[in-house]
Amino acid sequence: MLLPELKLRRDKIRVLMAQQGIDAALITCNANLIYTFGQVVSGYLYLPLNAPARLFIKRPSTLEGEHIVSIRKPEQLPDLLKECELPVPHKLMLEGDELPYGEYKRLESCFPETEVVPCGTALIRQARSVKTEMEVEMFRRSGIAHTKAYEQIPSVYKAGMTDLQLSIEVERLMRLEGCLGIFRVFGRSMEIFMGSVLAGDNAATPSPYDFALGGKGLDPSLPGGANGSLLQPGQSVMVDLGGNFYGYMCDMSRVFSIGKLPDEAYAAHQACLNVQSAIATVAKPGIPCEELYDLAIETIDKAGFADYFMGVEQKAKFIGHGIGLEINEAPVIAPRIKQELEAGMVFALEPKIVLPTIGPVGIENSWVVTTDGIEKLTNCPEEIVEL
Repeated sequence: MLLPELKLRRDKIRVLMAQQGIDAALITCNANLIYTFGQVVSGYLYLPLNAPARLFIKRPSTLEGEHIVSIRKPEQLPDLLKECELPVPHKLMLEGDELPYGEYKRLESCFPETEVVPCGTALIRQARSVKTEMEVEMFRRSGIAHTKAYEQIPSVYKAGMTDLQLSIEVERLMRLEGCLGIFRVFGRSMEIFMGSVLAGDNAATPSPYDFALGGKGLDPSLPGGANGSLLQPGQSVMVDLGGNFYGYMCDMSRVFSIGKLPDEAYAAHQACLNVQSAIATVAKPGIPCEELYDLAIETIDKAGFADYFMGVEQKAKFIGHGIGLEINEAPVIAPRIKQELEAGMVFALEPKIVLPTIGPVGIENSWVVTTDGIEKLTNCPEEIVEL
C-alpha cells in the first residue's frame, strides 16, 4: 500500500490521540494493522504522536524496510524504542476492547512507568469509520465484483436443491470473482462464514448473533444461515453473502423465488424498496442515525408490515450498519443512536421482512456518504428474480 495513504490513516488516529493527550499507540490486532500498515503481520505497530511509526515484527521474518525492526517478545519494546531514539511514552494507548486480558496485562507490564489506557479500540474504530478516497475505491471495485457474482445466481440453480447446495454454488461464484472468503467481524460473540442463504421459515429462526435475520444453521456450533432445507415452490430465498474482495466487507442482499410468490411477498418487497428510497432521499452529512431509523419504521408502518419487519419472534433493532475492514463498524442506524452521518462513511442499509410460510424479502446495499447525500455502491437489479 502506498505510504501517503498509510500516513493519511495514521494521522487521522494521531489527531484523536492528541485530543486525549496520548503520546503513542501500540497496535497489534489484525484489522487495525491492515488499516495502519497495509497487511496482517504478527507484531506491533508503534505509532508515536510526533514521529514516524515503527513496526516491531515477529512474523514473517522476511519482511524488511525502513522503520521495521525484528522482535521476539514484547518485553523488548522499551529497549528497542531507545535504540530507535524514541522516548518511552508518558501515556500509551492499547486496543483494550480486542486484546485478550492476559496479552493486555503483559503489554501493560512492559511499560511500568507509563500511563496505559485501553481506549485504542474505540479511537481507531472512530478513525476507521470515515473512509479515505482509496478505501471508497476498494468498495466500488468490490461492488462491481459482487454484482457480477450475483447476476450469475440463476444459472447455478437446479430444481430439487437445498438451501445449502445453492449456498455452496453461490460461494463458488463469489470466490471465482475474487472474494477472499474470510469475513471479518468485530466482537468475540460475533461469528459468520461467508454470509447466509435463507429460505422459507428458516429466515425467521432466531439466532444468538446480532444479525438482521437469523437462520438455524447446520450445527449448534454455528447457529445461523442455511439449515439444509429443500427449496420448495412458493418460497423466497435471500442471498446475503459478504463481498470481501479487497479486504473491505462490502454487503449486499438479493431475493430470489422458487416459482411465483403470493402477491403479499411482492408488496412486502416493494415496501422495503420504499424504505431504501426514502432514506436515500434524505440521508446526508449531519443527519442523526436515529432519524433514518425512525423514517424506516414510519414507512413500514404505513405499508402494514410492521409485524414482520426485521424478523418475527426476534426482531433486529437496527436497519443499517457501518462496514469497512470489519462487517460491523460505525455508524449504526438504530433507535437512540445520535451519531450523525459524515462524508466518507460507508454503511449497509438492509430493510427486510420475513413472511410466514413464504420467507424473506427486502434489500441490502452498500452506500457511501458524499458531501450532499449518499451514493449506492452495489448496483445490481433489485426485483425478486424467479429461479
